[in-house]
Amino acid sequence: MAESLEQKQYGASNIQVLEGLEAVRKRPAMYIGDVGFRGLHHLVYEVVDNSIDEALAGHCDTIHVTIHEDGSVSVRDNGRGIPVDLHPKEQRSALEVVMTTLHAGGKFDKDTYKVSGGLHGVGVSCVNALSHRLEATIWKNDAVWHQVYAYGVPEAPVAKVRDMTNDEANGTLVRFWPDGGIFQSTEYRFDTLADRLRELAYLNKQVTITITDLREAEGLEEVYHFEGGIVEFVDYLDETREPIHEETIFISDEDAEVPVEMAMRYNSGYTENILSFVNNINTHEGGTHVSGFRRALTRTLKTYAEKNGLLKNLKIDLSGEDFREGITVVLSVKVAEPQFEGQTKTKLGNSEIQGAVESLVAEKLADWLEDHPKESKRIVDKVALAAQARHAARRARELVQRKNAFSSGGLPGKLADCSSRTPEECELYLVEGDSAGGSAKQARDRHFQAILPLRGKILNVEKARLDKILANEEIKNIVTALGTGLGVGEYDFEPEKLRYHKIIVMTDADVDGAHIRTLLLTFLYRQMRLLVEKGFVYVAQPPLYKAKRGKQERYCWTEEELKVALAELEGDTKQKATIQRYKGLGEMNPEQLWETTMDPQRRMLQRVTIEDAAAADRIFSTLMGDAVEPRRKFIERNAKYATIDV
Repeated sequence: MAESLEQKQYGASNIQVLEGLEAVRKRPAMYIGDVGFRGLHHLVYEVVDNSIDEALAGHCDTIHVTIHEDGSVSVRDNGRGIPVDLHPKEQRSALEVVMTTLHAGGKFDKDTYKVSGGLHGVGVSCVNALSHRLEATIWKNDAVWHQVYAYGVPEAPVAKVRDMTNDEANGTLVRFWPDGGIFQSTEYRFDTLADRLRELAYLNKQVTITITDLREAEGLEEVYHFEGGIVEFVDYLDETREPIHEETIFISDEDAEVPVEMAMRYNSGYTENILSFVNNINTHEGGTHVSGFRRALTRTLKTYAEKNGLLKNLKIDLSGEDFREGITVVLSVKVAEPQFEGQTKTKLGNSEIQGAVESLVAEKLADWLEDHPKESKRIVDKVALAAQARHAARRARELVQRKNAFSSGGLPGKLADCSSRTPEECELYLVEGDSAGGSAKQARDRHFQAILPLRGKILNVEKARLDKILANEEIKNIVTALGTGLGVGEYDFEPEKLRYHKIIVMTDADVDGAHIRTLLLTFLYRQMRLLVEKGFVYVAQPPLYKAKRGKQERYCWTEEELKVALAELEGDTKQKATIQRYKGLGEMNPEQLWETTMDPQRRMLQRVTIEDAAAADRIFSTLMGDAVEPRRKFIERNAKYATIDV
């Protein structure tokens, strides 16, 4: 049989070979996660991480990050400076090799960097590839060197600019302009960068990090340097919480084969907050270092309590989660050859690290408990209360956990379920109020979209124990509908039974709607955090405006879109377009709600992510906790980003 025309046309000439950094520009999300808000800010982190690695090697103590008026960002450090001499194999400057070649750098040579975060060697070269312009300036070998790149390609060889003056130190300055053709937006948010830089300063107490925003008329600037290191980090995270004991427990052994630092404190809250780091990388999913800490905490506290007769009146068994209720921990380890599970580097796999962390924490924590009997008794009393609450919650939990995730019996009466039983295609809309719920039920595609109307505001789980949470009717309805059970631990929460792989929070664009949305996200983050980490949680984005002139109409999600729509509709005519401001979902009929907010072909959804667990924890505790002053400061600082009506 003769080959078809299509078969004949597929030959060697159809095989593309992407040279240099072309692969990064072709598939940027493979290297930086996405091309949205998160990916844009990740560019800065990649450059800063190089400076931090210099600090870990003992050659850098000052880092300056600047957001310039033209939208570019520069990172300056006083490290050794990227080498500029001729690379023996490449026969071009080592600086150019680092900037233009994937998997090139000093991180693979353990004589150069004993410990480093960027192990894949694609960091700064990716930044170069995804910038329409990048300038590198190096202070090294008693001279100042410079090279400019356009879309990752050098415009000219590395050149000596001048001799260094006596008051100048070695170092590196990288300034880059993100490519607007790749990123959805190239506008950096000061607070997002500041959160990560503050975290790095806590983890590296020898370093001073400055961030300056020259876009602000007053020149916004913050300086981070923390002599107390991760002890101050825990104090910062717990600023809005009431402590059980005043002194933050600090355990450290910097001279061990595996250097370990751990700071922890118990508070009067009910959530477990363990932030773990390996070589400054936030390991969101934990790993062997976290397992070692948890084992040591449970064993040491239980041994101390039993030896001192503090649990003799407790008639129920203790579990590991009882010992971790209301605890805030920062655990940082330095590993020469870390083995991460997956390129995302969110879970440590080195088996030897578990034993190293467990033995150190067990020994030092036992000493602390013996030296602080009053504080130790308060901690044990809290553990006992947690066990009693867990026991009381068991019956309530069993009532809301469905035996069969796909059975029709036992579902909430208000749930309008979908007909599909394939979780990957199913969506659950959590909708504010019966009115909007009714409109959503009429608008939806019944095959894969389920609607659960919520009455009023759910319980603020930031201030409640699990037994109180499970007594809340709206929360019981959510948990029952999802089918996973409830809990952040590995014992009661069964994410594999999730019935919907899109959980969409859909509320009004007003103050009450924003409050309900925050309560729902707090609940999902605190009690079903894995669903957020796995990318199952979304926020619906209903339009804010409808502009109409004659039979023509445009839906708009921002002020900028409204201006463009008005210009298109009105053109050169004198007839003005009418503008409708949507404050509530109920103001849209089912057809409008479908085509703007629920139709997968046209809607916009915002996926809820945890890029920085420390920032996420602090935001939730600030907004939903008892302390007023931190909440006021946060609202004042972020009011300009709000899109709701008062």
